[in-house]
This record gives sequence, C-alpha cells and structure tokens, in this order.
Amino acid sequence: MTAATRLYDAEVVKDIRKKKKVWQDKSSFAKKKRQHALHTLSGIPIKSLYTPADVSDLNYIQDIGFPGEEPYVRGVYPTMYRGRSWTIRQLAGFGPPEETNKRYKFLLKEGATGINGVFDYPTLRGYDSTDPIASADAGRGGVAIDTLADMQILFDDIPIEKISTSLVTCQPICNIIVQSMYFTNAQLRGIPLQKLTGTSQNDFLMETVITIAPEVLPPRVSFKLSCDAIEFCTKYVPRWNPVSFSGYNYRESGCTAIQEVAFVISNAIACCEELIQRGFEIDRFAPRLSFFLSAHNDFFEEIAKYRAARRIWYRIMQERFAAKDPRSLRFRFHVQTAGVALTAQQPLNNIARAAYHGLAAVLGGAQSVHIDAYDEALCTPTEQSALTALRTNQILQLETGVTHTIDPLGGSYFIETLTNQLEQKISNTLDKIEEMGGIVEAVKTGWIHQKISNAAYEYQQAVESGKMSVVGLNCHQVKEEKLPMALFEVPETLRIQEEKLKQIKKKRNSTQAQHALDAIARCCEENGNLMEVITDSVKACITEGEISRRLKDSYGTWNAPLF
Repeated sequence: MTAATRLYDAEVVKDIRKKKKVWQDKSSFAKKKRQHALHTLSGIPIKSLYTPADVSDLNYIQDIGFPGEEPYVRGVYPTMYRGRSWTIRQLAGFGPPEETNKRYKFLLKEGATGINGVFDYPTLRGYDSTDPIASADAGRGGVAIDTLADMQILFDDIPIEKISTSLVTCQPICNIIVQSMYFTNAQLRGIPLQKLTGTSQNDFLMETVITIAPEVLPPRVSFKLSCDAIEFCTKYVPRWNPVSFSGYNYRESGCTAIQEVAFVISNAIACCEELIQRGFEIDRFAPRLSFFLSAHNDFFEEIAKYRAARRIWYRIMQERFAAKDPRSLRFRFHVQTAGVALTAQQPLNNIARAAYHGLAAVLGGAQSVHIDAYDEALCTPTEQSALTALRTNQILQLETGVTHTIDPLGGSYFIETLTNQLEQKISNTLDKIEEMGGIVEAVKTGWIHQKISNAAYEYQQAVESGKMSVVGLNCHQVKEEKLPMALFEVPETLRIQEEKLKQIKKKRNSTQAQHALDAIARCCEENGNLMEVITDSVKACITEGEISRRLKDSYGTWNAPLF
C-alpha cells in the first residue's frame, strides 16, 4: 500500500505507537501483575484501547467506501435511514389462523410496517395439526396452517398486495407447501404474483441441522426444495425474496457470530451455484437473496459482524460469480433480537436487553428489525408485551436520532479493527467448508452439527460457571421472585383444526385430491420444480401432511449423524 492510500501517515502511526506504550507504562495497567483478558463472545481478544495504529493499513475507498457503494461496508443504500427507515417487522403467530389474523391486524394498526408470520411446530415440520406425532404442539410456537383454507383465513382482509409479508417457513418441506398456499391465495383473490413483496426463510439448514423433526428429508433433497422456491420466484414472483438464510436460528442454537455469518454465506454460495447450473444468470436471481441475522449481547461485535458480512458478500459476488448488478452485491438482512439472551427471571429486564440488541442492529445497517417481547422466555407474547416491543422499535426509530447520519460508528478504531478481524475469521470458516465440498456435504457429515454443539456447550458453561454474567440469572438475583405479569395462554387449537380438516376432507372432491397428490409424486420422480406443481395442487384442498408424506415417500428420510 502506498503512502497516498493509507488512512494515516506512517510517521504519525509510529509516533502513536510510541506514545501509547508510554501511556500504558504510566497507567494502572502496568501496576497489575496480571491483567484480566477480555474477549468478544466469539473469542476475539479485546485490547484496552484502540488507536489509528490498529487501522493504519486500511484503504478507505477499497475497504470501507461510501454508503450504497462498493464494498458496501457502510450500508447497502446511499441514503440508508435518512431516505427510508428500516421496516418494523414484529414476529407474530399462535393458535388457529383466526387468532393470528387478529394479532396481525393489531400490530399493523399500531404502526408495524410489515408482517412477520411464524408457524407452529407441526406446520414447520410438515405435519397436520391432527397427526399423533405432532398434535400436542398444535398452535404452539406459531400459527397452525393445514390447508389453503387456513391461509385464506390467516390473511383475510389484509391487503397483501400492499404490505410486505415475511413467512417464517424455516424448513423447505414447510416452505414449499405454505408459500405455495400463500401464492395461490393471492391468485384466488385476483392479485398478480408480480405485485407481491415479502420474504420466505426457506433454509435447508433449518430442516437438517437446527430444528430436526422425525422423518426429516435428506440434506440434498431439502436443499433442492429450497432452490425450487428460488427458481419459481425468479420466474413468477420477481419482487419476492425467496430465501432468507437463517443465521438467527443458527445463533439461537448456540453458534458464534463468526459461524453464523460463515454458514449463511456458504449456504448462499451453494444456492448460487445450483441456480447457475439450472441455467440462470447470477444477476437474474441474486438480487433477491436475503439474510436473517441475530443481534446478541456483544454490542460492538454484532455491529462489526454486519459490516464484515457486507464486505465478504460483495467480494464473493464480484470475484467468484462476476455479478454486475449492484443489487446482487448487496448483503440485505433482517435482524431479530436474541431470544436466547432473554431470561425467565426478572423478565422486565428483557425490555432493556432487546432495546440494546435493536440498537446494534440499526447501527449495523439492518433493513428490517424485530424486537423481542419481554415475556418470550416464558410464553407466546401477550398483546401488551408485543405492543411494548413494537413501541421499543418505534422509540428507537423516532426518538434516538440514530437515523440522522449513516454508519455513525464507521471510522471507529475499535469497530474497524473488529470488522477486519471478523472478516478474516469468517473467511477462514468459509474456506474450511469449501474444502469439505460445500455446505451440503458439511451437513451430511455432521460437521456443522458438531461446530454448533461445541459452541453452545462453551456458552452454557460460561453462564453456569459465572464467567459470563447474566443479570437475574447468575447475579443480581431476586429471592422468591413473583412474576410481574400474567402469562399468555395459547387459544385452543387442536379441536378447531381437527373440525376444519374433518369438514374439508368430507366436502372436497376425493378424485381431484388424489390426482393432485399423484402429480406431486410424479414431479418428484421426474425431478421437476415442486413449487410449480404444489401451487396448483393445493387448490384441491389437500393438506400439508398429505403433501409432505408424498415427498417423504418419494425421497426417503434421513437421520442426522450422531457424534
């Protein structure tokens, strides 16, 4: 690097290093025989002080740049929040669709600017509410969706042609069915698919690593289903983000910030290669790839993580895939504040935790944000806690001044150093996955499972030993604590869904239903795009469980490796 491209003059940096040494010798640091070492949550050592000497090799234009310009470290859009604020997309979903429809409308009425719909455990895993394997969880953790009729109820009287919708259809076996129902519902309402905006999670790691259910599809098949949805949306739903690589959920399972970004980017690389193999130019589908990340406790590491992810994605898309469209080069992401960091003890403290997490997301340049409700460590959010979380997002947006300037921490010696360190460690993990043959192979061998398990164990050990302080849990506890609020009770779901399914199966045309299921099985045999078939098949009132059973019969199931 020439002197003209350095941020700081070499002689100035040399002088700073010399004077820092003098300062350290005079300060209390020198008096301590053994200074306590501090690290980020990902294990990166933290110095007591950062100076221009730590970033003296940075080339501002090449390594940082301007917002909306390469390498996008300072944000993916030129004006960022001065031009358009982040989308307030609060997560919601519980019980039967009738109840969640009310919650969607409540949040929109109170100022939410997008829908973020979560589905219950049976739906996510491809089971009907009445399936004996899954019935105990009907309506828990999200809304129950069994048929197209449920999807129609869920979005009844909601203008989906105007409002962006995020479908938290994590597992591809769920997404290929539920997203098809969403699209078919739009068509039946006379809404062209070209008008729909939103995002589906649709992440095969969710199905094969994070939330493994009985009879899970093999990794290669789950990955195929994910890519089928990307292909379908590229052709027919051009404003939809057909995948949101779900690093948030990886993080909730225990992985580090480094692993979180490495795994989502490795997953995205694999999808790019698959779509190119299917005959698509990179710039035709890459602009709609999106990411879903956590905002955890380590405030500065989280901010640096987002900045590093943007630079890595830009370089991969430019150097590896030769993308030309600026939209392909932008790492766009949604953030949810860390549910795993919330405590059941002294739950009102979670309001402060979630607010700090949300602030990190915004200072890191997120495109949309969900802030957790204070009671989520205990139950599905009540209307009051959901409203408090929404208001927290609005206070952050309207009262703090964080929208006034772009990337306000850019240029911080600490933030820029941490961004560089995270980028290097993330890149090292990406290289390791590449050596193994890519993300699908890394899943098949159990390597991803092992890495997440090890990181989760280390985190839990730190909490239990007291090495990591958690207020209310292992320090500053309250004896004989009484909860300051009532817990939410999930409305009765199984009986309602059971009656619906009984009536639907009684009234539907059994011949048409059978033909629809046969068409899905035939598509599996012919290796066709399943979403193209399922969007039509769900009109015959077949259930999610019936569809997923055909998929499992055709492709077989898989057991994750034990270690």
